[in-house]
Amino acid sequence: MISRSGRFAVLLAGLFLAFSMVAVDHADARRGGSFGSRGTRTFQSVPPTRTAPQPAAPVERSMTPNAATNNAARQPQAFQRPGFFNGLGGSMIRGLLLGGLIGVLLGHGFGGLAGMLGLLLQVLLIGGAIMLAIRFFRSQSAQNPAPAMAGASRGAGSFGRSAAARPETSNAPASSIPGIGSGFGGTSQANISDEITLTKTDLDTFQQRLTEVQEAFGREDHAALRRLVTPEMVSYLSEELADNAKKGVRNDVSDVSLLEADIAESWREGDRDYATAALRYESRDVTRDRISDKIVEGQADQPTETTELWTFTRQNGGDWKLAAIQQPS
Repeated sequence: MISRSGRFAVLLAGLFLAFSMVAVDHADARRGGSFGSRGTRTFQSVPPTRTAPQPAAPVERSMTPNAATNNAARQPQAFQRPGFFNGLGGSMIRGLLLGGLIGVLLGHGFGGLAGMLGLLLQVLLIGGAIMLAIRFFRSQSAQNPAPAMAGASRGAGSFGRSAAARPETSNAPASSIPGIGSGFGGTSQANISDEITLTKTDLDTFQQRLTEVQEAFGREDHAALRRLVTPEMVSYLSEELADNAKKGVRNDVSDVSLLEADIAESWREGDRDYATAALRYESRDVTRDRISDKIVEGQADQPTETTELWTFTRQNGGDWKLAAIQQPS
């Protein structure tokens, strides 16, 4: 029979497990938010802009490893060299002491107390000799270090970097970036070594991508999404579309119109360019039942206004693709 206190403990454990499952289910069911990758700046804060003066929310889901966490995990543990009494010598001495103690207690073995003291003296002498030998061999190793691997140190300096990996410094001021009516303004940072200059064509592409991605998502057009966004973003957006399908709904987005936008930062990493744009836009965003086509969330006759930070990337001067979406805090 289980006592009353035992039954109470089991009840508490069950309640704790139930609440934990509810919390996990709520966390797993939450979609959207800030997700994607921004290269080495994935987990760095985005500079504020006129369009998005509030700091951007940290990236919640990303395939880019967090360098700070990984570096901390990879920090080597401080090597503690065991002393003679902590290593093999310690084990020997402890064994001999135990044997000597047994001999004392039994009146034989090592010859009583005097025999044990003599044995201890011998062990100390042997231990001192071993320590001297270890120090001698270490000093010889320090004087004759092992040769380094051939070519291991070559190209480690700045001259070893290829031309493609060197960031190009732009001398053009940020204000030289053209605007698009009420759209893009200037960048918020201008004196960064890897800063790149964007052209009006780039900014037009960002504005076009905003509409194309939103509408492709509303149409559930996976082929268009693969063309417009990075593979990582395809996985996140496809996950949301699959979740909507499971719930029997679909997201209908139309009439996307850019109201205001500016560039928070634009930079280069090797052969890949990045640009983070603050976008304020309005759209007709509703959720419809997949069978009846009735609106279950949102209002089709009333546009909603949204502000987000979209990061675009391109490789070797190719087409810009959406790489991350962040929400203002």
